[in-house]
Amino acid sequence: MPVLRIDDPDDPRLSDYRDLTDVALRRALEPEGGLYIAESAKVIARAVAAGHRPRSVLVQEKWIGDAEPLAGDAPVYVVTDEVAERLTGYAVHRGALAAMHRPVLPPVAEVVAGARLVLVLEDLIDHTNVGAAFRAAAGLGADAVLVSPRCADPLYRRSVRVSMGTVFQVLWTRLPEADGTRGRQWDATREALHDAGIHLAALALADGAVPLDEFAARRPDRVALVLGTEGDGLSRRAIEAADTVVTIPMAGGVDSLNVASAAAVALWALRS
Repeated sequence: MPVLRIDDPDDPRLSDYRDLTDVALRRALEPEGGLYIAESAKVIARAVAAGHRPRSVLVQEKWIGDAEPLAGDAPVYVVTDEVAERLTGYAVHRGALAAMHRPVLPPVAEVVAGARLVLVLEDLIDHTNVGAAFRAAAGLGADAVLVSPRCADPLYRRSVRVSMGTVFQVLWTRLPEADGTRGRQWDATREALHDAGIHLAALALADGAVPLDEFAARRPDRVALVLGTEGDGLSRRAIEAADTVVTIPMAGGVDSLNVASAAAVALWALRS
């Protein structure tokens, strides 16, 4: 494991860490390069414990003792605070960053096999909400998480940080594209879940929706709970694919909760 001190933020060896605040750039580069960024020694440690491999670690001098054991055979790049900030575009306070190789995602059938409570996220665009939903899934006993093809990346740096590293703890995968049409995607998703004996429950505001407490009182043995994007909620196709539409009764003139908060409430109600 080489430890290399670098004093030039334009050094090509640091290209994985450059301009991390540009979300569009990261979306373009990460899938193609097969990388994601883990931030803080604690998060890197959880990623490594889950079997993920670092390509390199970026660390300030005072944190090198925490980062070295996590790097394996990957190089450790040591930089000053100023270089780190110029490189990433923000003040790096959490000690270490790591460019991690993305693992191959497992198929849906493997992820849901044996699961009694599954969280499904359709087209969430906010990385904070994705991370918070994963944290709720881990803390409230969901066995797995499925994310739609257009859902924000659970391995994006902010998602990982907000999840407190639980994206490495909960088994998850991305639903496959189905020839570009959302209807066929949900047909395929429903078929995969039904093949596993899982009841599909959509959390949505809809006529005839079953209150969450009533659904929880007679919940099927195996349930997949589907939540939709911020603002618009679930797509019509997702609602049509559901076996049951469920709603959280609200008070005070409020019609709905933030999607991550709604996930936490529903998961708590449906916990085994």
